[in-house]
Parts: sequence; C-alpha cells; structure tokens
Amino acid sequence: MNESASAVAVRALEDARTLVEPALREAVDLLDPRMRAIAGYHFGWLDRDGNPSPGNGGKALRSGLAIAVARALGADPAAAVPGAVAVELIHNFSLIHDDLIDRDRERRHRPTVWAAWDDTTAVLLGDALVTLAYEVIADSGSDHAAKAAKALSVATRELVRGQADDVLLESRDRVELADCVSVAAGKTGALLAVSAALPAIFAGRPAEVVRALDTFGADLGLAFQIVDDLLGIWGSTEVTGKPVHADLAAGKKTIPVVFAMDRDPEVARWYAERDSRAEASAAELDAIAERIETAGGRAWAEAEADRYVAEALAALATAGVEDDVVVALATFVTQRRS
Repeated sequence: MNESASAVAVRALEDARTLVEPALREAVDLLDPRMRAIAGYHFGWLDRDGNPSPGNGGKALRSGLAIAVARALGADPAAAVPGAVAVELIHNFSLIHDDLIDRDRERRHRPTVWAAWDDTTAVLLGDALVTLAYEVIADSGSDHAAKAAKALSVATRELVRGQADDVLLESRDRVELADCVSVAAGKTGALLAVSAALPAIFAGRPAEVVRALDTFGADLGLAFQIVDDLLGIWGSTEVTGKPVHADLAAGKKTIPVVFAMDRDPEVARWYAERDSRAEASAAELDAIAERIETAGGRAWAEAEADRYVAEALAALATAGVEDDVVVALATFVTQRRS
C-alpha cells in the first residue's frame, strides 16, 4: 500500500472519529458516574483519577469503516452514526473482557481496566457497554432499527462464540488451522462484517447489497486477525502496546503458531510442555519465534492475510461499491505487521 493510500485511510478514520466520538461520549454519559469515569479511562478520554487525558483511544477501525461505507453508498453519514457507535461499544466490551480472560495488564500503553481496578469492575463495565449498544440502536429513530439490532445481536453472539472457542483451544494439544480460522471468524470477522453491513441496513439497501458488504467485512476481519496474530509474535511494543512475543509468552496457539506446529516438531513440543515448566525467558521466546518463522509460519500467515483482503475487495465489488476510501481502509489492516 503506497503512502498516499495510507494517508487516505488515516484521514478517513480521523474524520469518522470526529463524527462518531461525540455520539459515543453521549452514550457513555448514560452510565452511572463511577462506570462512566472508568469507561472514559478505557476509551482514553480520562486518566485513572478521572481527569481529561490526551490518551490514545485506538484506531476506531470499525466505526471508521461504517462511516466510509455509508459515504460510499451515497447515504447520509449521520444516519450511520448509531450503527458506528454501537459497533464501537460492542468492540470495546470485547476488549475489556478479552484483557481479563487473557490477564493482559496493558492496552494502548496503559493498565487495562481489570488491572487498574479489579476483575468485577471489568466484567460489569463490559456488560454495560453491550447494553448501551442496543440502546443506541433503539434510540436511533430509524425505520430499520429492528433489523439493525438483529444483525448486531447475531454478530455479538458470533463474537462470543469465537472467544469461547479461543479459550477452549488453549487447553487442546492438537489444534487445526481450520479451528483457528473459525475462531478468527467469530472473534474479529463477525464485528467487522456487521460494521460494513449496518450502513446498508440503515440506508434501506437491498438484501443482496447487505450480504455482499457483510462478506466484505467478514473477509476483512479474517485478514485483520491474522495480522494481529503476526503482531502478537513479531510486533514491536510501540505498535501493539504489549510486550514483544506477548502471544508466545501467553501460550496462545495462533495461526502462525499452528502452521509451524505441523511442520516443526520442536514447536509442537515446546507448546506441549509449556505448563510443566517455569515462565519462558526472553531468549527462549526469541528462539521459538525464530523456529516459527523458519517453519514458514510468518510468510504463510502474511500471504493468507493478503488473500483474505483480495477476497474482501471482490465482495465489495459485488456490492457495487467502488470507493477509494473503503479500499484504502481495507488494505490498511495488512500493513501493521511489525
């Protein structure tokens, strides 16, 4: 992706944030004062003591995609804002709970909610954000609100299914690539799919357009998750906000890992014996990351990410959407590799 296309994607996300963030803050303001302050911390608006913060609230890719798709459809972007806010709320619910499940202590270079407060607070805040998402849809005043809520509910259910399957995979000695793809389709693909489909639903577009945009987002989500898996092994702390080799240290059987386990018995043995030995040293993590790369895990995953982006763009064409901004956003997700 050339620099000008990257700049297009970044500008689109910034423009969408300008449109969506006031409505997102308005939704969060519906929470009780304590939960409102903790949510403000999580979103990067407040510091731990409740003071305004210039912290990083994330890229807001899902809401940015929703606004970009609305514009590409020739719809009023303002009409897409409730859907964009709703997907951001669901996404952040999943992040808060995911951090708790994985015991990740940092996100965006700050302590996570459970680490800054406690487990119970993280569970309750995540639950609160889910309820807000559906309240935003219900209050949109759109004739298509019920259909939008159903689509968001199905996506959320699939997201939870993917997260549950991901937890189960960590306890299995044998994991297939198909299992990893199924997890990625739920954890990441489902929400990006509905992010792309909701603007068409709110705009009253035909079912075939909604389906094609859903497919576009689902394939894009698979590419996005594969790149996240790459970053979990080889990403720098500056990019991820987490320690280098974070996924290896946590014993996660991600897509590059599973590919390598099938080709290098040493990788499979290392994972099988993880529970029986002390925490891995930095040198040990470096060594296993190198073996995964030598076995082809890194190159194969990069190629798969590119393939899913190509399939996403084909689905976009099927939807009749030809828009440089949406294409720039789609290809942007595969550039976060180190």
